[in-house]
Amino acid sequence: MSYILKDLKLPENMKVSGFTFIKNGSILGYPFIQSIQSILPIVDEFIVNVGASEDDTLERIRGIKDKKIKIITSDWNNCMTDKGYVYGQQKMIAQFNCSGDWAFYIEGDEIYHENDLERIRQSMLENLNNPKVEALAFKFKHFYGNTSTYLDSPGWYRKEVRIIRNNIRSYAPDGLFWVVLQKNKKGRYPFAKLIEAECYHYGWVRTQEEMNLKSLKVNKYWSKPPSKIDYSKIDPVILKLFNKSHPKIIKDFFPISSDKFQSDPNYLITKKDKKYRLLLKIEKHLKLDLSRKHFKLLR
Repeated sequence: MSYILKDLKLPENMKVSGFTFIKNGSILGYPFIQSIQSILPIVDEFIVNVGASEDDTLERIRGIKDKKIKIITSDWNNCMTDKGYVYGQQKMIAQFNCSGDWAFYIEGDEIYHENDLERIRQSMLENLNNPKVEALAFKFKHFYGNTSTYLDSPGWYRKEVRIIRNNIRSYAPDGLFWVVLQKNKKGRYPFAKLIEAECYHYGWVRTQEEMNLKSLKVNKYWSKPPSKIDYSKIDPVILKLFNKSHPKIIKDFFPISSDKFQSDPNYLITKKDKKYRLLLKIEKHLKLDLSRKHFKLLR
């Protein structure tokens, strides 16, 4: 069963561009169709940069048949193997084709809840004429192992920018975040307001087989060999039960679950795990968020 969201009435004095890049989306288990469709109601155009794939990714995107969709095809630079910079290249190919006041970036495993769309749209409108607000950030929910489990750790970013003003000089060094060029030779993180809405990240709900195939396909862009991914090898302290509603558009994509994912009881926590356990205690005691942020928060 498919769930298609209806367009919201968009203001005439604001244009919003959605954009993404994707390659081998089908064989790697990305819910990229649902991802695109989740924000279509609040954008005026959606730019999709589709890398040359080994599956039906391009055909499936064409199958959306929405007049807002604008498709670009590209070949990835396989010589670029430095710190995932090829992701930044592909992200910017899509962003450079955006013509809106705001550019709304979404990754192929990210979904937005239909209940948050009006709030997101209103935040863009309220900050449209305030040049001090260069970007808008979201709270993140990282699901892990199944749809009933999410991660809560300073080792996983809890907030991140996904909407940026489209009239400032910005670029993405590795795809994940933006740098704003204030001077020709120096960059900085964008000044952002936090939206009271969540980005639902489902990347780690895909099957282990799909994640290991992804590792085989993309680790080379970080000059790394493929890594063996085993979901059970994780610190149980950071696994939390999710008991709220998921976006309707993703309802039929992943298996339904109601129990918290169980890690390997014999898993020996690493030095990094111990570090984050300590940071969790500091966070709780001082009521801080010590996870990494790629933006400067505006109050």
